[in-house]
Amino acid sequence: MNKKTFLLIPILFLAISCNNQPAPANIQISYEHQETANPEQKEIHPVSLQALMQKEFDGRDLTLGQVLNDNLAYTRYYITYKSGELTISGIMNVPKGDVPKGGFPVLILNHGYIDPSVYTNGRGLKREQDYLARQGFVIIHPDYRNHAQSSEDPDVELSIRLDYVEDVINAVMAVKESTLDYLNKEQIGMLGHSMGGGITQNVLVVKPELIKAAILYAPVSMDARDSFNRWTRSRGETAEKIVELYGSPTTTPEFWDNISAVNFIKNIKAPMLYFHGDQDADVPVEWSRDALKLLTNAKIDAKLIEYPGQPHEFIPPSWTNFMEQSTEFFKKNL
Repeated sequence: MNKKTFLLIPILFLAISCNNQPAPANIQISYEHQETANPEQKEIHPVSLQALMQKEFDGRDLTLGQVLNDNLAYTRYYITYKSGELTISGIMNVPKGDVPKGGFPVLILNHGYIDPSVYTNGRGLKREQDYLARQGFVIIHPDYRNHAQSSEDPDVELSIRLDYVEDVINAVMAVKESTLDYLNKEQIGMLGHSMGGGITQNVLVVKPELIKAAILYAPVSMDARDSFNRWTRSRGETAEKIVELYGSPTTTPEFWDNISAVNFIKNIKAPMLYFHGDQDADVPVEWSRDALKLLTNAKIDAKLIEYPGQPHEFIPPSWTNFMEQSTEFFKKNL
C-alpha cells in the first residue's frame, strides 16, 4: 500500500463532528498507557504521530491580503500561507500602538469542527480572536485545508484530520520565516478549542519546541480510541473502512497507540492550561480530567480549571474569566 493510500484516514480527528452521539455502553476506555508507544517498532506507519515527528515542515510565504476590519485596537487582515504544496487561508489580527521590542507575541488559534461546506474565512473563536488581540497579541487563525479559500485536498473526507496538524505546524513555521518585523518569532503560543484542542495536543508532542505555551479549551481526548468510540463507531461505512485499513482498537492496539498523543506526553515541553465546563454535552469533561492526571504523573506543567454549569462554548461571566486567565497565562509564559 503506498503512502497516499495510507493517508486516506487520519484517525485521530476523523470522529470529531460533535454530533453528540454517545459511546456504546459496552465500550470501556482504559487510561493505562505506555510512556512511549511501541519504542521497539522498526517501521513507522505513515499514519502516525511518529511519521509527523520525522516530517520536514516547510510553512512559508505568510502573505497579508485585504483589510477585513480596522478598529481602534487592531487591524484584521485576510492572510494566506503555504503548507507543503497547499495554500491555507486564515485571518490575522495585528494590535495597534507601539510595537514592543522583539515584536508582538503571537498566538495561533485552532478552531473546532465546523462543516467545511458552511465554514467561512476566520470563522470559529471570533470572540477569543477579538479579546486577545486587544490584549496585545498578534492573532493568527488558520482556516485549515478545504476550508474557506484554502486549497482543496482530494482526500478531504477521509484524510483531513492529521493534515490539520500539518497545517497548524506550518502556520508557526510561516511566522518564523516571515519578514514582518512586528511578529515576535520566538514568543509563540497556541489556543485550541474542541477538535482544535486535539490538534494543539498533537502539535505539543510532535514538535515540542515549537510553541512556548498552550491553552486547551474543552479539547477532545488525547486518546484516539475515545473519539472513535464516541463518534465514529456509529458511522457505519466510515467505521468499517477504518477497521478494514487499520484494524480496530482491540485487534491492532499498536496502531491506535501510535496515533494517540497520550502515549507521547513526555515529549511535551510547554506549560499547558486546560479549561472545561462540567456541563459540556459535546466533549466530556472527564477527558480533560483524565489528561490532567496523566500529565501530572508525568511531571508535565499542566493545570485544569473547570467551570460549573458551562457548556462546550462558555458564556459570560465564565467566558470573561476564561479570557482573563488566558491572558494572564500567556503574558506570564510568552
